[in-house]
Amino acid sequence: MSMRAGIIGCGGIAVVHARSIAGTEGGSISAVADCVAQRAGELAAQYGARAYTDWEEMLEREKPDIVHICTPHYLHTPMIVQCIARGIHVFAEKPPVISREQLTELQELSALPAAGGMRPRMGVCFQNRWNPEVQSAKALLESGELGGIIGARGFVTWRRDSAYYRDDWHGKMALEGGGALINQGIHTLDLMQYLIGKKADAVNAMQANFHLQGEIEVEDTLCAHILYPGARAVLYVTTGYAKDAPPLVEIACERGSIRMEDSCLDIRREGQPPEIRTFTQAEGYGKAYWGAGHQTAVSHFYGSVEENVPDLLDFANVEDTLDLMLKIYEKAREKEEK
Repeated sequence: MSMRAGIIGCGGIAVVHARSIAGTEGGSISAVADCVAQRAGELAAQYGARAYTDWEEMLEREKPDIVHICTPHYLHTPMIVQCIARGIHVFAEKPPVISREQLTELQELSALPAAGGMRPRMGVCFQNRWNPEVQSAKALLESGELGGIIGARGFVTWRRDSAYYRDDWHGKMALEGGGALINQGIHTLDLMQYLIGKKADAVNAMQANFHLQGEIEVEDTLCAHILYPGARAVLYVTTGYAKDAPPLVEIACERGSIRMEDSCLDIRREGQPPEIRTFTQAEGYGKAYWGAGHQTAVSHFYGSVEENVPDLLDFANVEDTLDLMLKIYEKAREKEEK
């Protein structure tokens, strides 16, 4: 496998992507682009790549096989569209969309017929699906041992203070698309959606700004109640806690439950003592509480592109998460307007 990669956006998350590309067999970084020349130059120098301040020029000159999009949220969809139009595969940071209109645009793009037998691929970096405890939980749920899923809950309690929002886009609704959910809680929402494996029937939600009132336009706290066929779920996300605690996800079943927290899987079966499975995370170069599956996610996606087979993080496989995220926001904002 040989894959020439380009990176658009050279901030902190781009460093994680760059290391993951370099650690993937056959992956190489040919070019990077950032509107700040110094950032682009520094990242390019580390990998022997060429630096650009114009990302479209990079696409035209370099013609990479795949592009990693690591820019502010509002730029993701336009950049994905431009890459796909040029026949370039995309691996985008979350969230790939910040509005219903952008989701519709990507849905329509994904439905277009493939040219020449292969459609450029759209992957989304929900790397936590590849965490070993998540894969173990998914296999257990699919085995039917615990019976059908009847409920789920997710908790994300992190800390983001004023300094986090001092750049030119965090905390601004038009550029970030939201706050605690779209930026911090989206991975936990995705894990709940992935493990339940059904499309939600109905959503109710509320959002608030408790600890940064008057400083940011987006929510720092959100809670949601989600109804699935035969199951109900609750989600709580805040950036107003004292530290970045590991997220918690619990799935309740007819004959037991599973709970994931900090690389541990706590399995409860009716009438039996608890089983605790502890996992070692693969090196993912990001912060541990983010989830460390970036390297695994990139390697799998590149392999699926090479072999032209579906991948766990293809747009089609994460579309329900994006739809659910937008429905939660739509309901929460509807309440604010009343």
